[in-house]
Amino acid sequence: MPKLNAKQLMERLERRIHQLELGEEIAAKDIKVLLNAEQQQQLVDALAAQVELKKNKRARTDAEKQALGWKSIREVRLDVLRAALNAANDGLLADYERRLKEKEVRQANIYLSEYFAARADGKEQYVTQGAANNALTRAALPRVAEQGVNSMSQRDREVFAVEAQLKERIRSEMTAEELEQLDMLEGMERREKGLKGT
Repeated sequence: MPKLNAKQLMERLERRIHQLELGEEIAAKDIKVLLNAEQQQQLVDALAAQVELKKNKRARTDAEKQALGWKSIREVRLDVLRAALNAANDGLLADYERRLKEKEVRQANIYLSEYFAARADGKEQYVTQGAANNALTRAALPRVAEQGVNSMSQRDREVFAVEAQLKERIRSEMTAEELEQLDMLEGMERREKGLKGT
């Protein structure tokens, strides 16, 4: 299984914390998989400390249990998961920077290997640059030297320009009442798009 990045780990920890707060039963392995070795040891130590505490100090009421520091297994798990969530949150920026560096290294490796393979085949420089950038596009990585891929053809641009002119001409010939209705319709469409975007 691939290693979780900090954001994914935080999402899963939050989900497990929420489940525990709701009182749902969670298997120990589902909690253990989200913890590193040190956190797993903290959980084991905290559970063992609670067993010892309950053996040595008897309490009859809830107030006595709370005063002595008794905790249920669920409460101990919650404490450890919350600490793990805080640790993951603290490491979020470092994890993002690490992933960004890995992406840049992967981009450079793909570009250079494709570039030098094309040069070895005797192709011209501009052809090899295009081949290397195409390899980056296939790998869903940004192209080198900010070369964007324009997927819109000249004909599409012309059609959109004519369409915009027609809309403007139709709008200029509308009555005040028709313009008001059109503005209301466009306002509703913008609100619907805004709600779908959130």
